[in-house]
Amino acid sequence: MATIAELAAFAEELAGIARSETLHRWADGSAAEDKGGGAYDPVTEADREAERVIREAIAARYPDHGVTGEEWPDRPGASNYSWSLDPVDGTRSFICRLPTWVTLIGLLNDGRAELGLIDAPCLDELYVGFGNQAWLVSKGERTQIRSSGCTALSDARLSTTDPFLFDSGPAAAFDRLRQAARTTRYGHDGYAYARLAAGSLDLVIESGLKPHDYNALIPVVRGSGGIIGDWRGGEDFGLGKVIAAATQELYDEAVGAFEAFA
Repeated sequence: MATIAELAAFAEELAGIARSETLHRWADGSAAEDKGGGAYDPVTEADREAERVIREAIAARYPDHGVTGEEWPDRPGASNYSWSLDPVDGTRSFICRLPTWVTLIGLLNDGRAELGLIDAPCLDELYVGFGNQAWLVSKGERTQIRSSGCTALSDARLSTTDPFLFDSGPAAAFDRLRQAARTTRYGHDGYAYARLAAGSLDLVIESGLKPHDYNALIPVVRGSGGIIGDWRGGEDFGLGKVIAAATQELYDEAVGAFEAFA
């Protein structure tokens, strides 16, 4: 059986394989289709092709592992392991040719997120985490990363992808936190969690996330010493209501603002 370190090295290989399908399409301005179903939900050839090549590589190396992803049907496995894939997280940024979209690759063991990878190809920043460690690979250098240690909301750098995705009650709660925080940034999707792990953001709050959105984030944030959980202060991510924070104190303060809407 492969060790977690070997699986992490393989996840890094998968990120490289995905880059070969995404980067040139991003640079060329890949066209998008709307998946439909209400709000605009774009998908590009980069999304589909990157997930396809990742799946092929997993099947070749670990044929007994399951795979779930955003773009293709689930493939059950015969082992405890299952890969969770989001080939382009932040497709709206991708089609606007902004650089902060990411590829998310998570590995679950008996349904629990054990290994996570967040790759920002345009920035050449690859974040990996498992257990109590997380690191950044950039320009050929590998650096251990830690969350900031921020404990006070008044010092915090806060982020959410889009405040208009919150319902009215949570939107008001977020606005109260925004007014108390030192500064707030929007529009970064999965990249915000990578930067929280690296210490340049302190608090990220989201709603409406799917498993392929959050499975890869959990081990990276926790490996860096950060806290990630649901709006109630637990680990029930199924409703897609996620808070990530640099410290337990900051997480608890955010939970206090949002638990009524969990």
